[in-house]
Amino acid sequence: MTTKEHDTSVYEEVQASSEFQELKRRFRAWTFPMTVAFLAWYLLYVVMSGWARDFMGAKILGNINVALVFGLLQFVSTFWIAWAYSRHAEKRIDPIADKLRHEVEEKTQ
Repeated sequence: MTTKEHDTSVYEEVQASSEFQELKRRFRAWTFPMTVAFLAWYLLYVVMSGWARDFMGAKILGNINVALVFGLLQFVSTFWIAWAYSRHAEKRIDPIADKLRHEVEEKTQ
């Protein structure tokens, strides 16, 4: 068996492992719902900007209106999601990924 064939079988072995499947499950369990939530939040902003102009144009403080606040909250929510994902990955994904990486490195050297 050539080195390349050996490496391929190692990667296939890891992919079939229960740890790798758990890694994928944990990743998807967080990212899919969060993606749906963010897209719904963004779509709400877009729809309201197009069809609820009076509400979005309502002044809150001086020249600051609801649309501006919603727009700024898009940035806030984006940064919050990035921060929350980094914490989730550090606690729930990275330990498994590191273990798998070390196993692959040992088998392919």
